[in-house]
Amino acid sequence: MARTATTFDTFNAVAEPKRRKVLEMLSEGELPVNDIVTRLGWPQPVVSKHLGVLKEVGLVSMRKNGRQRVYRLEGEQLKPIHDWAKSFEKSWSERLDRLDEYLQELQKEESDDDSK
Repeated sequence: MARTATTFDTFNAVAEPKRRKVLEMLSEGELPVNDIVTRLGWPQPVVSKHLGVLKEVGLVSMRKNGRQRVYRLEGEQLKPIHDWAKSFEKSWSERLDRLDEYLQELQKEESDDDSK
């Protein structure tokens, strides 16, 4: 079965580390392309390529402000990823609880050894 094109799949789009960096930056507020280029230190064509993919899947939107193109995060489009990750929350919590119990046991044993 053929893999879904990255431009149609939010999960694949955010799997790329550079695109995640762009999303993180835009989570602070909208920015013109040139500011993104400057802050990331990447060539403009690289930034534009990644913004294009993110726009195609609906994770960012673009508006024109004179000659500038200003991008902003469309956070609600991250909901499918949030919902998927949230499905693991119970498992993570249980594991962290067990780790906490284990660490408390170790601390108690260490405390008991010190008092002897």
